[in-house]
Amino acid sequence: MGDMGELGLVREDRLEALYRGAVGRAELLARALTGDPHFAQDIAHEAFIRVAGRFGHLRDPGAFESYLRRTVVNLCRSHFRKLGAERRSLQRLGVADEVSPDQSPEDRDAVWTAIQRLPYRQRAAVVLRFYEDLSEAETGAILRCSARAVNSLVSRAMTSLREEMGDS
Repeated sequence: MGDMGELGLVREDRLEALYRGAVGRAELLARALTGDPHFAQDIAHEAFIRVAGRFGHLRDPGAFESYLRRTVVNLCRSHFRKLGAERRSLQRLGVADEVSPDQSPEDRDAVWTAIQRLPYRQRAAVVLRFYEDLSEAETGAILRCSARAVNSLVSRAMTSLREEMGDS
């Protein structure tokens, strides 16, 4: 009976170490995708709970962070799909969407604002490629598209950002 208690403590220690090592990066990724630090925290924790709950069934437990990253991206995608559906419903009802991102005089804030205006897949490709420093192939695996499609998404995003920022 003592062994079961010790085994539980070992699992708790491993889970805590996994949490400490992975959730911060997941939260930063979610924040880069959503622009909302509080929502990003919720997304990161939800993703961790989902992946940790399946940890024993993962094909490659060493790839926990990859699974976590994909789950964060999927949860953010789901969130934006839901928002898009709500926005379309409000537009059909004649209610205008008057929320616009705050404009800041600082270049960094202006770039962030412009990134937030990109379509979700373009924003995700840019964040994964440049913020997470993933290859086109790795980004494609997370977004479930080819490396060529990632290249196209990033190219279109950069064109949009240049136009919006006035650096054509």
